[in-house]
Amino acid sequence: MKKKLFTSESVTNGHPDKVCDQIADGILDELLRQDPLSRSACEVTAEPGKVHIMGEITTKADVDYVATARRIISEIGYTKPEYGFDSSSVEITCSLHEQSPDIAMGVDSSYLDSSTLGAGDQGMMFGYASSEGEECMPLAISLSRKLSMALRDARVSRKLPFLRPDGKSQVTVEYEDGKPKRIDTVVLSAQHDPDISLDDLRKEILENVIIPSLPQSMLSAQTRYYINPTGRFVLGGPAADTGLTGRKIICDTYGGYSHHGGGAFSGKDPTKVDRSAALMLRNIAKTIVSAGAADECEIQAAYAIGVAEPVSICVTTAGSGRVSEEVLEKWIRDNFDLRPEGLISRFSLRRPIYKDSASFGAFGRTDVVFPWEVVDKDAVEALRKLI
Repeated sequence: MKKKLFTSESVTNGHPDKVCDQIADGILDELLRQDPLSRSACEVTAEPGKVHIMGEITTKADVDYVATARRIISEIGYTKPEYGFDSSSVEITCSLHEQSPDIAMGVDSSYLDSSTLGAGDQGMMFGYASSEGEECMPLAISLSRKLSMALRDARVSRKLPFLRPDGKSQVTVEYEDGKPKRIDTVVLSAQHDPDISLDDLRKEILENVIIPSLPQSMLSAQTRYYINPTGRFVLGGPAADTGLTGRKIICDTYGGYSHHGGGAFSGKDPTKVDRSAALMLRNIAKTIVSAGAADECEIQAAYAIGVAEPVSICVTTAGSGRVSEEVLEKWIRDNFDLRPEGLISRFSLRRPIYKDSASFGAFGRTDVVFPWEVVDKDAVEALRKLI
């Protein structure tokens, strides 16, 4: 019997990096709401009492960037001066300029086909799916996200009124012969008011957040729980740690279980294949797993800036495939348009649907339905015929 441990982490929407991601995607949503052809590469940084918005935006929209950022900070829950970072007093500055004309030229007109869009950058993107759960996601990231969301919910509902917006979770799953068998370790750190005792905090979080969120069949007397292991977490969010867009790309995707090309999502319009191709590849991988063609599937695509078609596609099923990887690659090429325009039209990506994906992950969500998570039934049936 072969055993291994695998760990993934998640963070709450009040984590400083996620504050920045949500502002960037909130701005993108406002741009697309007014002008679906907007181009955005928006970056945000946050520190004690300050937020700075920067990057390249080309649009006909008239967006109040400062008001948008302030609204999102308030929605997250940073509304009290004692947090050291609050929506009413935070200083917000902007330095935005238009997309480089050299980049725009390659995006507006593909290198080999002037009638279609070219990729907004070079790079490689990955999509992944597995049969470990209903979400077609690796178990460790699914469970750690459930903990982070439960922590958020307990704060917002006032079930645990001592909670503040920042927090992190981490779950270690033990595998036997490649199958998840039990939860080995749970780590959860929650920002809190100063007047709650550590013993009370740990008891309340264990009973009201951790135990209800995890499958009881995978917990045992040997499962270890580390709740606020430093002993104190009063100062949090951007007041304690500078936040920046794009620093939680593993939390956003597959928890480290699959490869990652390195490109972040937040603040980027769908001409950026860092985002749109990753969404499409997740959908294709999920289709392959849903059809039973493989228990696990990872797909890589790579692009050249200004070129529409990907320069390469690679399918890996880690020995779990019931269809060869070569056949799956041909099936992808024959049935999916991986050019930027094809990615955009497949999921109607020129619309305000991004802010919800900027916290708690872009894939495997059950609380919100993203178009790239919806598997086409006809595609599933067509693929089953190849098995």
